Amino acid sequence: MKHLILYTILCLLLTACTQKPGDDVAVSDEPAPIYPDYTDVTIPANIAPLNFLVRDESCEAVQATVCLRRQKTAEAQLLTVNANGNKVVFGMKEWKQLMEKAAGKELEVCLTVLTEGQWKQYKPFMWQVAKDDLDPILTYRLIEPDYEIWSNVELWERNVENFDERTISSYKKVGDRCMNCHTFSNQDPSLSMLYVRGEGGGAILNQDGNLSKLALKADDMVSGSVYFGFSPNGRYVTFSTNLIIPAFHSRSEKRLEVFDSKSDVYVADLQSHTFLRSPLLADSLVYETFPTFSPDGKFIYYCAAPRVKLPDDIRRLQYRLCRIAFDEQTGRFGTQVDTLQTTPVAEIAASSADGIPRKASVCHPRVSPDGRWLLYTVAYYGTFPIWHPEADLRMMDLKTGQVQKLDNVNSRKSDTYHSWSSNSRWFVFASKRDDGLYGKPYFCYVDAAGKVHKPFCLPQKDPDRYDNMLKSFNAPELGRAPLPFTDSDVADAMKLSPVTFR
Repeated sequence: MKHLILYTILCLLLTACTQKPGDDVAVSDEPAPIYPDYTDVTIPANIAPLNFLVRDESCEAVQATVCLRRQKTAEAQLLTVNANGNKVVFGMKEWKQLMEKAAGKELEVCLTVLTEGQWKQYKPFMWQVAKDDLDPILTYRLIEPDYEIWSNVELWERNVENFDERTISSYKKVGDRCMNCHTFSNQDPSLSMLYVRGEGGGAILNQDGNLSKLALKADDMVSGSVYFGFSPNGRYVTFSTNLIIPAFHSRSEKRLEVFDSKSDVYVADLQSHTFLRSPLLADSLVYETFPTFSPDGKFIYYCAAPRVKLPDDIRRLQYRLCRIAFDEQTGRFGTQVDTLQTTPVAEIAASSADGIPRKASVCHPRVSPDGRWLLYTVAYYGTFPIWHPEADLRMMDLKTGQVQKLDNVNSRKSDTYHSWSSNSRWFVFASKRDDGLYGKPYFCYVDAAGKVHKPFCLPQKDPDRYDNMLKSFNAPELGRAPLPFTDSDVADAMKLSPVTFR
């Protein structure tokens, strides 16, 4: 009882010592210097608190007040945080109450900061709270951002509604091997897959928490599965086999280039354990990669590039967006490949001095679950845009063929590795916009009219975390619920005999 009383007194003393603004406040029209940049963003009502830092070394104390926009009454003021130092951290209970009241409405955030004994109020910023929720689970790969270390890789699961997180596969438990990204089927945690590379590795298939190891490789394939996606009925997996070559640039402004010297696309039937093939997807004169099914299962979208001499002609390695018909009932491919116009003609015409088209190489096509939008990455050339600072996102309307350049989404650094939420109203992508080195997950809202809103970064419990973290968040994927397995289950699955395909 004594300890409880002392703890209560200590909390009251600390609260009493927190500095708060009085009447003498200087009002400024300057934008609030906060990190992450949560100014004027659209957020889901089920997101975790948007904790942030004030980017001012002389900041002594801070007050953040959240109100319903255009309402200045006491009832409109929904949440206030006062704190010494430069961190604004919202209580989880108070934040959830705020989001319940604000769904479908616009909030105004007023930030007042104490520096050198003077309180200063910055220009208020807005939070538009969408009624459309974001899928609550995010999986991603944590990886060293540089090219020297590839082995200390982990796959993580994070609940975006709070700050709960855990590893779902760790290098510590799979023999220090590299791991490919984790991919859901239709954002459904009951069916998903990840790939552990190296000798004894394989594709780890999750079916309702039962894990098996698949050998998705035949003798005539150049490698095991690298990039993959599930068909809507879950019976098939389309995957690419890639012979990946790293190369180092001689110019100081570029570090690493990664390219495929060979690549093909196949489909695996998870019921009959057979491979389905089309000569149109394994042309020796064409590099095929990044396959993904359409939500109705009628097409496989992928990227293809004419074969060039590598690495000499790497800058002429231009991937185009293609699709081929597929019948989920019979497992048969179509007899022709459709090439989709994805890069605006004016942009292709704006070539560099050596005649290479600008941002004309396409990677990572992903179709929204409602079948309306196709999101993809463009870069100057090549197939590994994470190392290309010019890499941007584009979004195609599959009804009209029109393409949005997403200028309010893209940055001057790499923006790529995207995936959709199950309601087609949100997507997540990895961006290196802060420093060009460390990737972080950003979320974008796509409203009913197809307008894409300003992205916001995955919130953290401690807003210092991004500053102190020395790994990149890579290949983020959204899921509807937590995965039914652990990193120990993955380690056990690695010991299984692989399921072979013919």
